Amino acid sequence: MTLSISIFQLPHGEGLPLPQQGSSLAAGFDLRAAIQEGCPVIINPGERRLIPSGFIMAIPAGYEGQVRPRSGLALKYGVTVLNAPGTIDADYRGEIQVLLVHHGQEAFKIERGDRIAQLVIASLNIIQWNPVSSAEALSGTRRGIQGYGSTGKD
Repeated sequence: MTLSISIFQLPHGEGLPLPQQGSSLAAGFDLRAAIQEGCPVIINPGERRLIPSGFIMAIPAGYEGQVRPRSGLALKYGVTVLNAPGTIDADYRGEIQVLLVHHGQEAFKIERGDRIAQLVIASLNIIQWNPVSSAEALSGTRRGIQGYGSTGKD
């Protein structure tokens, strides 16, 4: 299935490729840093920075965008998306930006055009909430109320 999404490259994003897949079966589309050429952004350990992508888009109703970390940046440098996955709602028309955090040991440099995150477009389910009269009216499960701290280990 092909989904058509309107996208507009902002002036500071000109010359950068639009989001693109790294391979034909990749789920995510690479997002690149639309920062000024020759003016790298340095993220020190423990810092977080909002990095622009240089484009805006119109996600169709019934879909959302998910901004996800790049595994290589996380593994090699400790750099990841702080609010992963960051959600882009279908009615948002502002610039797509990536909130990066640095958990590594040494300063990390981002230059114009560096791949900084992935964008996944996902379909949404339409939900109709069905209020019930008591907790007992919910169907029971083996897990029950086990939640936080339920690691599965004894």
